[in-house]
Amino acid sequence: MLVSDLTVGWSGIGVVLGLMVLRVPIGVTLVLVSLAGLAIMIGPESGLAMITAVPYNFVGDWSLSAIPMFLLMGYLAANGGLTSGLFDFMKLALGRVHGGLAHASVGACALFAAASGSTFATGAAMSRIAVPEMLKAGYHPGLATGVVAASGTLGSLIPPSILMILFGIFANQSIGQLFVAGILPGILSALIYMGMIWLRARMNPELAPRSEIPFSVQRFGSALLDVWPLPVLIFSIMTGIFFGIFSPTEAGALGASLALLIVFIRGNLNWRILTNSIRETVESTASIFIIAVGSLMFSRMLTISGVPDAISTAFTDTITSPIQMLLVIAVVYIVLGMFIDAIGLMLITLPIFLPTLQEMNVDLIWFGILTIKMLEIGLITPPIGLNVFVIYSALDRKIPLTTIFKGVFWFIAMDVLTLAILIAFPRITLFLPALASGN
Repeated sequence: MLVSDLTVGWSGIGVVLGLMVLRVPIGVTLVLVSLAGLAIMIGPESGLAMITAVPYNFVGDWSLSAIPMFLLMGYLAANGGLTSGLFDFMKLALGRVHGGLAHASVGACALFAAASGSTFATGAAMSRIAVPEMLKAGYHPGLATGVVAASGTLGSLIPPSILMILFGIFANQSIGQLFVAGILPGILSALIYMGMIWLRARMNPELAPRSEIPFSVQRFGSALLDVWPLPVLIFSIMTGIFFGIFSPTEAGALGASLALLIVFIRGNLNWRILTNSIRETVESTASIFIIAVGSLMFSRMLTISGVPDAISTAFTDTITSPIQMLLVIAVVYIVLGMFIDAIGLMLITLPIFLPTLQEMNVDLIWFGILTIKMLEIGLITPPIGLNVFVIYSALDRKIPLTTIFKGVFWFIAMDVLTLAILIAFPRITLFLPALASGN
């Protein structure tokens, strides 16, 4: 061999990161680099045989069927009008406190995220609804856009989450336990956002003028009647998973069925909504599966090259505690998360980090939630901050990027605080999973 397997592995990592930073489609990048690396190390025929076997074996995993089911539930809820009144309801509930419309944005984003499971979908949808309302009320543009950009990332942490499903499959962990583990960290993230907003609005009223929102029991009841099916749908799914009544896969199927039924009963279902929801589900599922299959191929290539073992040895020789290891991983995820899609970044790095974490006896359910929180921070961190660009585009580029990034800075600081709390107090993450399992 002209080059060692280890050199091939490291070169593959460099090529993949370079191409992803250049915005080459991540699925294509991973498949091509994996094929080239395997061909060099084990020969073209053996490499091609592995490449053809991996996708078939992977997509045969029954747990993966939860992904299209939860996606379909989210698209039906969004297209069928179940999410349209979220901001109005939250505005009535929270709008009269300091920074009320920003609080309403956090709450609406959290509920929308729980339905869609998508950070980008949440950010794009809520920016068109909430940001104009806040600007009309005199809110600073940085706060108005920053709160939606940051709160949109809650879609990854609040279950049901596509990232949690993929983490569970790749790390061989219980998806149901991950869903349950994400509940308290998701609530904590939202509450810390709200606390910061309230404090800033109290200290600087011009940042977020108090809104005179007329409130009446009749109006509140009408808004509640409009939105109640969505929280009830999500609560039913999570309750069933928590008590072990059904698995996450079954929960996905139930959620999609209930969403379809609710939209039908409310009289919002028509052929266009149904076909659009199915088409969007197929497109999103195909995109996720291509990235996942490419990541699995890439991890096989890295394993054969010996890169994970080399990194594990280097870490165990230089890093003496799990906390130090988590800090290193946090830096990697936050920095690379500025440029790279969260799903691809998580899946290509897990095979590198997991061996070391397992040697250190780190609880992988806890690590899964920390990983998702780290990826969330990367999504809004400059200079790229993919979710910031989603907000920028959704608002037709009317608000400068610098203004949005300045507004997001406060939320990045709160995310770092939340991450530090979750690292310092693992019980916050692990309490509900232990309760659900009877421990």
